[in-house]
Amino acid sequence: MSAVSPATNASPVDSGYAWLRLVIVLATMTIASSGMYVVVVVLPAVQAEFGVARADASLPYTLTMIGFGIGGILMGRLSDRYGVALPLAASAICLAAGYALASYAGGIVTFAIVHGVLIGLLGSSASFAPLMADTSFWFERRRGIAVAICASGNYLAGALWPPVIQHFVTTIGWRQTYLGMALFCLVTVLPLSWLLRRRRPAVVHAPGAAPVVLHSAQPLGMSPGALQTLLSIAGVACCVAMAMPQVHIVAYCGDLGYGAARGAQMLSLMLGFGIVSRLVFGLIADRIGGLRTLLLGSTMQAIALVLFLPFDSLASLYLISALFGLFQGGIVPQYAMVVRQYFAPREAGERVGVVLMATLLGMALGGWLSGKIFDVTGSYDAAFINGIGWNLLNIAIIYALLRRSRRLDLDHSRLEPA
Repeated sequence: MSAVSPATNASPVDSGYAWLRLVIVLATMTIASSGMYVVVVVLPAVQAEFGVARADASLPYTLTMIGFGIGGILMGRLSDRYGVALPLAASAICLAAGYALASYAGGIVTFAIVHGVLIGLLGSSASFAPLMADTSFWFERRRGIAVAICASGNYLAGALWPPVIQHFVTTIGWRQTYLGMALFCLVTVLPLSWLLRRRRPAVVHAPGAAPVVLHSAQPLGMSPGALQTLLSIAGVACCVAMAMPQVHIVAYCGDLGYGAARGAQMLSLMLGFGIVSRLVFGLIADRIGGLRTLLLGSTMQAIALVLFLPFDSLASLYLISALFGLFQGGIVPQYAMVVRQYFAPREAGERVGVVLMATLLGMALGGWLSGKIFDVTGSYDAAFINGIGWNLLNIAIIYALLRRSRRLDLDHSRLEPA
C-alpha cells in the first residue's frame, strides 16, 4: 500500500513537505525537551535551598525521566491512533503548568512530583518517542538520517538550554526562571503542534530504497516480546552509563572547584557534539543498519567513560565531554531504527515508546544511582566504574543480537535457489 494523493498521484514520503515537517519537528523537540535539562542545571541551587543530600537532589531528575519514559508509551499509543498533533498540544499545556507549579514548590518532594507528572509524564514525553516514530513514516530512502535529525532536537535542547538556564538562575533565581520557561513553552509548542496536524502516510517501499526486513511473527528468530525485552534491557544498560556524565557533570565540576558555570558549559558541549554524533550515526545507519550502528556507538561510549577516570583537569574535562557527546549521541535513535526494522509498522509508536522508555528509565536510574554512590563514597570514581559495567552489559546484548541476525541471514542465503 502506498500513501498517494489522488489529486497529484505523488507520495508525500521523502517529499519536500516531509523535510519541511522535519524542520518543524526539530524545533518542537528542541523546545519541549527542555524539561530533561533544566532540572540538571538547577540541581546545585535546589540542593542548597532545600538542604538535601545529592541523591535526594537527583530525585526530580529521576522522576522526570521515569515520567518521560512511561509517558512516551502513552503518547505513542495516542499518536498511533490520532496523530502527533493532539498529544503535542496537550503536552504543551501540561509542560507550562509543570514549570509554573514547580516554581512555587516548598520542598524537594513536591518539586520532584511536579517534575515527574507534569513535566515528564504529561509534558516533554510527547516530544520524543512519538515524534521519532512519526518521522520514520515520512521517509524511506533517508530514514536513518531523518530519524537522527529528529532525535537531534533532544540534544539540541541539551546544547542550548543549560547555558541559558544557568544565566537566568544566576541573575534572577531558579524560581523566576521556571516561570519564564512556562510562558515560553506555552506560546511556542502549542502553535507548532497545530502545524503537525497532517496524519502520517501509509507504509511505502520506494524504488531504490534500502532493503527492508519482513516483519515476521519471530523477528530475529524469537518472539516479539523476547526481542523487545532484550532491546529494553540493553536500553536501560547503555543509559545508566550515559547518565553519569550528563546528570552529574555540573555537580562534578563544582566538587572539583571549577564552578557550576563550567559544568553547564561542558554539558552544553557534550550535547552539542551529541548532535553531530546523531547526524553522523544516522548516515552510518542508512548504510550498515541499526544494530551495527548501535554496537559501534555503545563501544565508543565505553571508551569515553574510561577516559573520565584518569583525567580531571579543566582542559581534559572539556575534551572528554566533547568526545563523550561525539561517541554516545547517536545511540538512542538506533533503537527506533531497530524497532522499525523488525516490528510491524502499525505498532511503531507504542513499541518505539516502550524501548525508548527503557532508555529513559536507564537515565533515571543512572542519575539517581550515581548520586547515591557519591553520597556513600564521597567520590564520583566508583560511579564512573558502575557506568562502565552497565555499558559492557549493553555491548554484550547488542553483539548477541547482531550474531543472531548474521546467522539468520546466512541460513536464508543457503536456502535461496542458486
